Amino acid sequence: MYDQVKLGLQSGQYAPGQRIDPATLAEHFRISQTPVRFALYRLMGEGLLDDHARDGLHVPLPTELALRDIYDWMQRLLTMACDIGFESPAADPTLMDPPKSVDNLATYTQQLFDNIASASGHLVLYRSVQLTNSRLAPIRHAKMGLIEHAYDEISDLHHHWLKRDIPTLRSALNDYHERRKRLVPRIVSSINREAL
Repeated sequence: MYDQVKLGLQSGQYAPGQRIDPATLAEHFRISQTPVRFALYRLMGEGLLDDHARDGLHVPLPTELALRDIYDWMQRLLTMACDIGFESPAADPTLMDPPKSVDNLATYTQQLFDNIASASGHLVLYRSVQLTNSRLAPIRHAKMGLIEHAYDEISDLHHHWLKRDIPTLRSALNDYHERRKRLVPRIVSSINREAL
């Protein structure tokens, strides 16, 4: 149950601000509400859901400060991964090529960042990137179209990563996150409008 709802959050099935109803999920998965509630509270503990008291659980709506902090944290984590170094100098065959359209960029971005963190061999860093990726996933899906040249940007990151051109990758990752931090007011405004 936990994994299914988390996957729904990561895939854009649930949008920022959307209410997550335990009864509806229990009916959908044909289970009682008790395991559903346990799963939802676990996701809440990870920061992937917010408790709105009488209005129930919701996918978090980002504030400008919170979103800027999350982007900054991901930037710092990936910079640390680059600074630590990577166990294998060869290209990782498990990483797919970037998608041919922007439709799957959010999912691919998550896979690429997870891959970079995993290759550092630092388990705590990898888990931190996974959690931060999970928090950013609904945002990435919701802001599709707000970022110009997003496909080219990810293709370049992919290329630098596969070549293990770490200085260029590190610089490109910083540029990627700085661009998003500058766009935070626009992203938050757009997501909040969609949530109304």
